[in-house]
Amino acid sequence: MIHLKSAEEIEWMRESAQLVSKTLGMLASEIKPGVTTLYLDGLAESFIRDHDGVPGFLGMYGFPNTLCMSKNEMVVHGIPNETPLEVGDILSVDCGVLKNGYYGDHAYTFSVGEIDDDTQKLLEVTKECLYIGIDQMRIGNRVGDIGNAIQKHAEKHGYGVVRELVGHGLGKQLHEDPQVPNYGKRGQGKLLQNGMVLAIEPMINLGTHRVVQWKDGWSIVTSDKKPSAHFEHDIALIEGRPVVLSTFDYIYEALGLPKNDPVYA
Repeated sequence: MIHLKSAEEIEWMRESAQLVSKTLGMLASEIKPGVTTLYLDGLAESFIRDHDGVPGFLGMYGFPNTLCMSKNEMVVHGIPNETPLEVGDILSVDCGVLKNGYYGDHAYTFSVGEIDDDTQKLLEVTKECLYIGIDQMRIGNRVGDIGNAIQKHAEKHGYGVVRELVGHGLGKQLHEDPQVPNYGKRGQGKLLQNGMVLAIEPMINLGTHRVVQWKDGWSIVTSDKKPSAHFEHDIALIEGRPVVLSTFDYIYEALGLPKNDPVYA
């Protein structure tokens, strides 16, 4: 069942989403060679609790940490560990927060120092896929329009679109209906309605779309060991158009990057 949100609920969700955004912004300047993902995880947990939130992933379905930290060929659900980051790595940081009884959930893929040109392009195209998908979240469209737009843009560049993992509705539960695949056909899937809040999250691979799961029961990696990128925003459908509740601006500010993403507010 799809739970449509009131204007008041969407504002509560904006607070949760913004706390995730601030957490990712705080981490941005800490992600560098020699740092461990377990150290970053501890920083995030303390930051969230200090700002009156609860880590949304910690204990969810038995997950042991605050952040999903997925490096290089790992697509999602990586468990933080003691292995230091190295120059040339990329790191997807996926963070969830529960505040005011509602979840925020979004992600960003960071580069660790200089990365190669092919991987840099993958990051750029995956973030483009995110905003291309968001632009389809409009009255009259269906969930399949979002996935179709993402898939076309990714595959135009020769990239693989992960099938097994999808975006989702968001609210009092971390994962609500509808599921939001990053592939599909136009005109198919659930009809988009005002009051929907979705987590749209392209997971795009440099090579094949095929993935495998590690024996830890969580970590998902590309089957060809090529890098994967992951970007995610929380979006509400208000008066027929998308409004992004989360932001990458705190990340850009921390890293000294230009704030040139499309604006959906």
